[in-house]
Amino acid sequence: MVGMKIAIGGKGGVGKTTVCAIWAEVFAENGCNVLAIDADPDTNLASAFGLSSEQAPEPLISMKKLIAERTGTANQVVGAYFKMNPRVSDLPEKYALAVGNFKLLVLGAITQGGGGCACPEGAFLKALLTHTILQRQEVVLIDLAAGVEFMGRASIQGIDALLLVVEPGGRSIETACNMAEMAAELGIRCVAAIGNKITESGQVEWMKSQLKGITLLGTLPYSRALQQADLRRQRVFEADEAVTEELKLAKNKLTELLTSSSDIGKC
Repeated sequence: MVGMKIAIGGKGGVGKTTVCAIWAEVFAENGCNVLAIDADPDTNLASAFGLSSEQAPEPLISMKKLIAERTGTANQVVGAYFKMNPRVSDLPEKYALAVGNFKLLVLGAITQGGGGCACPEGAFLKALLTHTILQRQEVVLIDLAAGVEFMGRASIQGIDALLLVVEPGGRSIETACNMAEMAAELGIRCVAAIGNKITESGQVEWMKSQLKGITLLGTLPYSRALQQADLRRQRVFEADEAVTEELKLAKNKLTELLTSSSDIGKC
């Protein structure tokens, strides 16, 4: 199967992790091989699958010895040279956790002050994402860190689509539009959005008017059931049937957008 590579982003708290988790299960239900990647510093994707903190995989970014070995910085001082393209091809199979009929890989992200792409950790994460996007033959869903910073590192260059989750608020729309502009600069040809936490119909029309040509695949109502699932670390796929059904329709729309002009995404 030839799989799609989709990154899911937006402002913090808009619901991108929920969308990523539900889509992972939807694609898997459709018979696709699915790898869900948590690239957020908060690493909450495992909880959206109903996994406890003890069951969740360890973030690769915390494996300092592994990163040092792969980047050539073991036993070296700060500021030493390191490999910009470390070997990472074996890591998804070694560290991805089977969850039902799909797999979960937790990357985490650089959180220390001054951390960025010009360091062994940054090179390691970028190499792993690049390999996953360009070489893996499966559907890959990447739950990005909140905001635009991840886009600036060009770590997701080569994805088939960027999905932006937005809520009815100016800051959320502004973040989405900024990310869409950066995606165009990276050559990402398909950018779409899903509206979340909708409480009245007028909000949908307002969002459409503000998204500057970004395709709106669907809208999700504000859901107390999903809020409770988040609080209780329960599986979001079965928390709100209406939301899951709407996301199935949105997934089909994105698949149609991508397959109308190429063979990408056919499962």
